[in-house]
Amino acid sequence: MGENSDFKKNYVFFSANKFDSANFGSTMSHLVSTLHLYNIANVKRVVADLSLCNTHSQVLAFTGPSELADCLKDVNVMVIPAGVPRKHMKTFVEAVADNCPNAFIHIISNTVNSTVPIAAQVLTKKGVYDPKKLFGVTTLDVVRANTFVSQKKKLKHIIVDVPVIGGHAGITILPIFSKTKPSASLTDEEFQELTASDSECWN
Repeated sequence: MGENSDFKKNYVFFSANKFDSANFGSTMSHLVSTLHLYNIANVKRVVADLSLCNTHSQVLAFTGPSELADCLKDVNVMVIPAGVPRKHMKTFVEAVADNCPNAFIHIISNTVNSTVPIAAQVLTKKGVYDPKKLFGVTTLDVVRANTFVSQKKKLKHIIVDVPVIGGHAGITILPIFSKTKPSASLTDEEFQELTASDSECWN
């Protein structure tokens, strides 16, 4: 996408009771023209805080089921962050299918191993499933692996990159320490310790 791309990012979340760093980061992107915040309770205070920031985006508040359709109208990107209960996932994804079926959907809410398949089934039933537009976000696993290696090998955290594959729950999280950049030699004990550390703190 070029610098002139006009994107609306819809950030759907349930705990809209604080100034969220992810929301703030979204408003700073030149790709986000409008940021929609949705909550089942009042989200206006968070929107008021974000609107005071000197950023690229317009921030709008939407509260409750009666405003969900308007919140999703013409949205290009939707993010379902951590904290959204799985029991509400079906309702949200159905609303996406009905109001913005071409949107990219990013799911952070745990457990991603379960929530992404739920979303895929709902979208398939609605006839709008596109595997290239549904994502399970597991960046946190990469950040943790980078931290563990940098601390263990006394490297600068910012330069460490450990690829992580698999899922986002327990032993399904598989850091590939042999592909760490810069190369970091681990003993068998360190390998076992760091692998366990990344998988045990997934929730």
